Amino acid sequence: MRRNRAAIVGDEMQKVISDIITNKVKDPRIPLLTSITGVKMSSDLTHATIDVSVFGDDKAKKDCMDAIEHAKGFIRFEMCKHINLRVAPELHFRLDTTLEDAARMEALIDKTLADDEKKRKELGIEEEE
Repeated sequence: MRRNRAAIVGDEMQKVISDIITNKVKDPRIPLLTSITGVKMSSDLTHATIDVSVFGDDKAKKDCMDAIEHAKGFIRFEMCKHINLRVAPELHFRLDTTLEDAARMEALIDKTLADDEKKRKELGIEEEE
């Protein structure tokens, strides 16, 4: 299947921006375990929505996002050095909470299974195999 230009540029931007944040942005508010989990480009390649995953508590996440927003111009400038586009896209960073959502869902599933097992024992129902 043929991929569209926006998806190809988004994948390349993900690699480049990840490298820039990891190696070139020298802000102590950005933890080592910060990664770019995805980049969604607009169809005309003028806007990029960048998902950022940060390992840490809420304060660390807020501080990291503030640091990235502060360095947005530098990140855009460095990105344009590596990716040759007609127009430098406007960067929009957002916090990716996929890992926290998955952990919360897993905890809910575990709790439900434990509750189910407890009710089975109370009712004297044997587990089927």
